[in-house]
Order: sequence, then C-alpha cells, then structure tokens
Amino acid sequence: MTMGTRIYLARLAGLPVFDPNGDRVGRVRDAVVRLRTTNRPPQIVGLVAEMALRRRIFLPIGRVTSMDAEAVVLSTGTLNLRRFEKRPNELLVLEDLLDRRVTVVPEHGEGPVHHGIVVDVGMDLNRNTEWIVTRIAVRELTGRLARRGHVYQAEYDRVRGLVGPTDTQGTANLMAVLDQMRPADMANALQHLPDARRNEVAAALDDRRLADVLEELPEHDQVEILVGLERERAADVLERMDPDDAADLLAELPQTEQAVLLDLMEPEEAAPVRQLMSYQAGTAGSVMTSEPVILTPDATVAEALARIRNAELSPVVAAQVFVARAPMATPTGKYLGVVHFQRLLREPPASIVGGLVDSGIEPLRTDTGLAEITRRMATYDLVAMPVVDSAYRLLGAVTVDDVLDHLLPRDWREHDVHVDEQVIP
Repeated sequence: MTMGTRIYLARLAGLPVFDPNGDRVGRVRDAVVRLRTTNRPPQIVGLVAEMALRRRIFLPIGRVTSMDAEAVVLSTGTLNLRRFEKRPNELLVLEDLLDRRVTVVPEHGEGPVHHGIVVDVGMDLNRNTEWIVTRIAVRELTGRLARRGHVYQAEYDRVRGLVGPTDTQGTANLMAVLDQMRPADMANALQHLPDARRNEVAAALDDRRLADVLEELPEHDQVEILVGLERERAADVLERMDPDDAADLLAELPQTEQAVLLDLMEPEEAAPVRQLMSYQAGTAGSVMTSEPVILTPDATVAEALARIRNAELSPVVAAQVFVARAPMATPTGKYLGVVHFQRLLREPPASIVGGLVDSGIEPLRTDTGLAEITRRMATYDLVAMPVVDSAYRLLGAVTVDDVLDHLLPRDWREHDVHVDEQVIP
C-alpha cells in the first residue's frame, strides 16, 4: 500500500486473505472502526476475517501489507485465533454503518443540507501511517418512488448521524454485500448481527434465499427468525425448505403454532412435512429427505444426468438416482435400486438406468436408528441410503449431512475451537 491510497471498505468484503507464503487463511467479513473522544475522524484498526469452522478473528491493520480488488495480504503467518469481540468504542463498517440514514451539510456552511443512505466508507492512510475514515459514499434520498438517487462522496466531517443510536438503518447495501455469500456464510454473518438488525435482513430476503439460510442456522436462531415473520410469510418460507429441515424447525415450535403454519402451507407441500413429523425422533423416518432424485427403470442415462445437474440439488442428493416403479412421488412403486453418478458418467447417454441399478445395499426402514444408519453408511462408504416401507416402496433417503446434523451436538454451529495462537507455515 502506498501513502494516500484510498480504499472503500465494503469492497473488501468477501476477499480472500493470504499469508506471506501465499496460503489462504480466510476471507474478509468486516472492518473495525475505533471511535475517538476528540473530533478527529474514526480510525480503522483492523479487519474481521472468517477462518475455518466459521471462526471470526481480528486482523490488526498493521499486519496488512496490501489490499486490492483481488486479495488482502498479511505480513505474518502468526495469527491470534481468539474469537473476535467488538469493544465498546468500536463499530463494524458493514454491520453498524452501512445503510444508515445520514445528513450531509454543505461544504462551507452555505446551501441546503442533503439526506442520504450510507453505501460505503472510504479510508485513507495519513502521515502517521494510520488508516482514517475520510470519505462517506452516500446515495441521495430523492423522495420519489420512481427515481433512485445518485451516489456521491462526502468528507467525513460533513456527515451527521453516522455514529450513535439510530432507528432508521435500512438493509439494502448490507444485503448487496451478503448476497454474494453462500447460504452457510450468510447464516454465519446473520448470527453476528444484533437481533433487530438480523431480523430486518432476514425479512428483506426473498423466500428461497431465506429458506436456504435458515437451514444453515442453529435451531434457536431459526425459531427466532421464523416467529418474527408474519405467519403467511413463515409458511411460504417453510414450503421452500427441504421437507426434513422444515419438519425439524416446526418440531421446535409449540404444537398449536405447528398446526397453524402447516394449515397455511399448500397441502402438497405440507403433506411430506406432516409425514416426517409423525416418525419417532432419531430414526431414519425422522431424518430422511422425502425428495431424492427418483427415476423409472426405462429412463436413460442422459435423463438421469440432466436431473442431477439441477443446481438446486445439494451435492449429497445429486450423488445418485434411485430407481423405482411408478408412481415417482414418494411413496413410489416398488423400489429397484440405486445408480451412483460415477456409474452414470461411464455409460453411454442412451443406456437405460434399469440395467445399471445396484440392488446389493439393503434399504433402511423408517424405524432404523441413527447408530445403525451410521454404521452401514461407514461400512459401505455411502453418502445416501434409501428408506422403504413394508411394501418396499421408496419413502425417501437418508443423506450423510442428515446424519451428521443429528449426531453432532445441537449447538455445534456455535462451538469454538479452544486455541489462542496458530502459526501458519
């Protein structure tokens, strides 16, 4: 970095962080601003980086040797892995400053004031080699529904309302940053927001995106977000979740609330959720997904590959197709076997999947316990197993992520690794 370089902090979000050897150690998730007791502009004291296992740590700005549009590079491989905690005199740029409604006063005290929304924060390196907040990028509030205000830069000392309590902070610009993240990363980001801010962001997500994020959150956060929604909206979000995840979430609510939400869901969406909730906890029936990829035996390899190519399928669900007689919705006709995607890749596109099925793995029953499921998956190196009823109809499939979610502690997403220092080779 050179003296006088200006960097806008929202643009750093999501960039990879590398050590001096070129090894990636995490991603930038925010920047830390320290407020000062005088009228001097706030100082940028460091970055918040997300490491493995979703651990957020503090990177002192003095250890950063370069920042550009591609990456952040550190001067050392020795990092303090203690979980980041914001101090009383600190703010986070993305969490606390983006989307604030501010007033911009005229440059020389003459002329009208302007109202706007913060869209970014610029910092400059001063003569004392300190990174200081110098510019605020603001989107003008026009008061017209059809017109979006233009974005302009204002010196920090002309901006009023940037720090301090506010009840006018929106979500649009924070959403623009979060929307670049995978659902699991966005879920982690939401966990670090204050409750009110988190609920505002959750309410601003579309139903599909919110459903994906809810599936990655701890159960108590899922419940808090869901009950904060209008019931009709909550039912819409539940419809877009995987039935097994929706069933797990509903199981955390009082029975009266379960009944209300299930009644508000579309009958065809509620039916598999109701069925999953009827099985005893800790069994294949309670943890399975009722929507695996299912084909009839006369389907071709080309059709099978087209089905598992669907970007909305999780990797474990797309790892195989289950073959059964019609009807294809669960419960299906007689279950015949499974074809793994590697086998599909080795066969001509016109081949019939009925001739490729592996029927050597005994399916699970709805009352099979998690210990037995785990043992059989480990024995046969499987990522999914079929679940059938007494008539050998396919009811669903248990995937390895379903098993892990139920074997790990309920609050595993919030567990820390107890380590203070790590030397990255």
